[in-house]
Amino acid sequence: MKTSTGKWLLLLSLGFVVPSISSQEVETTPQTQDRQRKIVSDDFINSRKEGRKSSVAPKPRRTYRLASHPATGAPSTNLMQLGITIWRLRSARAGDSDRRALVREKRARPGLQNEWRVMECFAKGDYVRLSVESPRSGYLYVIDRDLFADGTTGEPMLIFPWSGADNKLFPGRLIDIPDQEDDPNYFTARLTGSHQAGELLTFIVTTTPLSVPVADKPSKIDPRHFIDWQKSWGGVTERYEMENGAGELWTKEEQAAARKGTRQLTRDDPAPQTIYRVFTTDNSGMLATLVLKYGK
Repeated sequence: MKTSTGKWLLLLSLGFVVPSISSQEVETTPQTQDRQRKIVSDDFINSRKEGRKSSVAPKPRRTYRLASHPATGAPSTNLMQLGITIWRLRSARAGDSDRRALVREKRARPGLQNEWRVMECFAKGDYVRLSVESPRSGYLYVIDRDLFADGTTGEPMLIFPWSGADNKLFPGRLIDIPDQEDDPNYFTARLTGSHQAGELLTFIVTTTPLSVPVADKPSKIDPRHFIDWQKSWGGVTERYEMENGAGELWTKEEQAAARKGTRQLTRDDPAPQTIYRVFTTDNSGMLATLVLKYGK
């Protein structure tokens, strides 16, 4: 599938501004005493299939550090989880693993062929890819809004799925955004002015498909519908970051799990970089917002 360059620009030039975002959407770093809270990758990957029996020892489970405010006072209702990994493309380096897939981007710089895990801060011109995984089945939707320095946000735009894209999630399957077969197959971080502070990417997973406009380019979402989804599927959210995960390279297992009709991730394969735990009151879906900050 080939797409136009404009479709994959991560920063959309939008003029419509809505009221300031809520505290649940943009979470600040917790106090020191809260940072000691941790979970292990077993909490997320146990829904995957077991790996093949082999003489090779299984990889140790990964630990995650709380990177947001703790969910104190959260209702003991539905706890839903979503795994997200952000990849930044860079030039290949001596000593890089040979388990890498070439980025098939015609407009990329020569030698730009490796991806590595990063946190949520980017510079102008960075090439970015997202991987999404869910421990339960559902349908994935990603909505992008500009984040301005004064806390206001831009108009909600659906950037995934697009025409012909498969947005079905199930345990062990990764969805790459953009897909490895798309052209271009990465986002480009661009700033439209000094007032631009970053992006808000809202990930929605529903048990049944949503009735939304799907096209070959970002589609406008009715702000009223977006607010309804936030009320229904949002909730108190905790964000956990994998300890010592940033900088790790994209593995062949992760590459294959995002391709159609190949393989699924097993419990022995890499876990997502970030795990969102959302306490909702409606088990028909979940909503989590990721903040992409632009640095200098």
